[in-house]
Amino acid sequence: MKTKLFLGARLKRLRRDRGLQQTAMAGLLGISPSYLNHLERNQRPVTAGVLLRLAQAFELDIRQFAAEGGEQGSAEQLSEVFSDGMFGDLQISRQEIVELADNSPAVAEGVTRLYTALRELRRTPAGIDGAEGAERALITPETWVRDYIQSCRNHFPDLEEGAETLGGALGDPLSVAEPLRRRLKEAYGVEVRVVGPEELQGASQAYDPQRRLLQLSSLLRPENKTFGIAYQLSLLEFHPIIARLLEAARPPDSGTRHLLHMSLANYAAGAIMMPYGTFLAAAERYRWSIDRLCAEFGANVEQVSHRFTTLGRQGARGIPFFMLRIDPAGNVSKRYAGERFPFSRFGGTCPRWNLHAAFQAAGQVVTQLIETPDGHRYFTVARTIERPIKTELSGGLLAIGIGCDIAHAHRLHCAEGIDLERAPVTPVGPACSICPRLDCAYRATPPAGHKLAVHEHRKSISPYPFVA
Repeated sequence: MKTKLFLGARLKRLRRDRGLQQTAMAGLLGISPSYLNHLERNQRPVTAGVLLRLAQAFELDIRQFAAEGGEQGSAEQLSEVFSDGMFGDLQISRQEIVELADNSPAVAEGVTRLYTALRELRRTPAGIDGAEGAERALITPETWVRDYIQSCRNHFPDLEEGAETLGGALGDPLSVAEPLRRRLKEAYGVEVRVVGPEELQGASQAYDPQRRLLQLSSLLRPENKTFGIAYQLSLLEFHPIIARLLEAARPPDSGTRHLLHMSLANYAAGAIMMPYGTFLAAAERYRWSIDRLCAEFGANVEQVSHRFTTLGRQGARGIPFFMLRIDPAGNVSKRYAGERFPFSRFGGTCPRWNLHAAFQAAGQVVTQLIETPDGHRYFTVARTIERPIKTELSGGLLAIGIGCDIAHAHRLHCAEGIDLERAPVTPVGPACSICPRLDCAYRATPPAGHKLAVHEHRKSISPYPFVA
């Protein structure tokens, strides 16, 4: 029996994002306005024919459009919110959560924002000056910016277009940094100097607009020096574009605005170093080999991996990768979703994913097939990277994990020689508090909404057995 597809909330959001009335959108899809109204109210399922017409009219990736997750207020994120102990007595079912996410996406997003603010308030130490009664957003700048970038699918067409034009004009087969340095000097009168860390007082780079001087720390690795020059060039070259994006985003406060400004300039810097069309063609040619692409574009592993997640141009999409960056303690410092990978919004990652094991195999590429509780399989790659700044301190490694739906794995260089049909598959999940897997020895917390099945006369594999 086929599952009926109800996508009313997504259809309504798509129509509003494109500034269309129901009559106009119905005309593009070749259906009546009344039928579109039924689809948007989930009174009719979306048929295959309508999906195909959506793909043609709006250049959509239908898998991504129809997938749950990847947006604030999704069912997965709401499940994580309602796994909090404060909701334990409500016994909120999965069906109720899905109905809320699908039928009232704005309300679902509001719930997620409120819970995010509550978590930030919980961790604000009592007694800090200004912490009580201050007119400030309770959602931290990094959370707000991460959610905003994710809502844009980590793709900014205007920046891509400008960066592709500039990057193509500055292309040099022998050097990446030099043409960027010349552009800064000739177009903006900005000089680039590499200086000792003492002069920068703990910064990795600093720009003095009065002296028209960009200083880069001598401790930066070569690819990060190049990125630093590209970053400063982005701030100057794309100032009008970034200003428009900031105005449209409407960050809640100055701190969040500055962080988004920096994030957009970082995005543009990567796009200058790895222009969209050239990079995508090379990625396909080299079968998405990170090492080959690093050599081709003078970038490092993290820069290339991050670039993989931004290739969402209509009509020229790359493989929809997801990406995480963690430190040895498991803290997540970078997170970009692909089509539907169920990231934990408020927690870490599943310990069964070998992203964590990469630290025991420093410098090596570690691959793994994983399966999420909904039955979807992904091919993942993990490896350690070094921090941008060279230091004498130990423990400077981070781990990068990227992955994609197993349907794309045959296109990857690192999947060559792996029997994707018969290779071992590791079951993983999101945060333990919302993971439905019963027999997991790695479970750290009991799942919300389930009755524990603990008994003093019987010990199970999982420290928190529960009634399914």
